[in-house]
Amino acid sequence: MDLKWQDTEDIAIRLVEEHPETDPLTVRFTDMHTWITALPDFKDDPKKSNEKILEAIQMAWHEEYQDSKS
Repeated sequence: MDLKWQDTEDIAIRLVEEHPETDPLTVRFTDMHTWITALPDFKDDPKKSNEKILEAIQMAWHEEYQDSKS
């Protein structure tokens, strides 16, 4: 499945898989952007992201991260 920016939950799950020990709230948006665009199944235009999109992904990632720790 190709990931696009609007696939917030799927991207969050992939980020937990790729960076299981990383607290999402400690990651800068610039680093998160790099990590997302480096995902093998990410197929969207890297320039189409913005702060609102990255914040939504970070919050979803944070939920997945919390779930993985419980």
